[in-house]
Amino acid sequence: MIYLKTEIEKYESNGEKTGWSYVHISQEIADQIKPNSRRGFRVKGFIDELAINGLSATPIKEDGFIIPLNKNIRKALKKEEGAVIELQLEFDADFKIEMPEVLEVCLAQEEGLLEYFLSLPKSHQNYFINWLNTAKTEPTLTKRLVMLVNAMALKQDFGLMIRSNRQKD
Repeated sequence: MIYLKTEIEKYESNGEKTGWSYVHISQEIADQIKPNSRRGFRVKGFIDELAINGLSATPIKEDGFIIPLNKNIRKALKKEEGAVIELQLEFDADFKIEMPEVLEVCLAQEEGLLEYFLSLPKSHQNYFINWLNTAKTEPTLTKRLVMLVNAMALKQDFGLMIRSNRQKD
């Protein structure tokens, strides 16, 4: 486990990451967590006293990685941009995103949809699964399931599904 004090930063403008709050992890520190890593990986441990697991360390063009800190994490820490935090991190080898049973049932009802979904790279499957899992109400979950099943029938990736459904709204 590595120990590190760092500051919460925020992207003012950086494409899709604009507005993100994050902590920067140098390549040297990342190599201590997961040796020779150039691709994203998951970490677990503590931010200050807050236990975390499954947080994504995302590679950036500059040196190293960023770990995005969503609103819930910042709220639990009671800290925002500029605040200093203590990190205790290690590689999260146990992290897995499981397919919800309701998604599997819906995709299995049409021939080839479940097979197509499972043929997607794991990271792409995770986009769909995380999006589905963040539905807070039953109507939202139902709408997202319909969108996801239709996207698999049309062999759309996550981004194309979102864009094509925004045009309908």
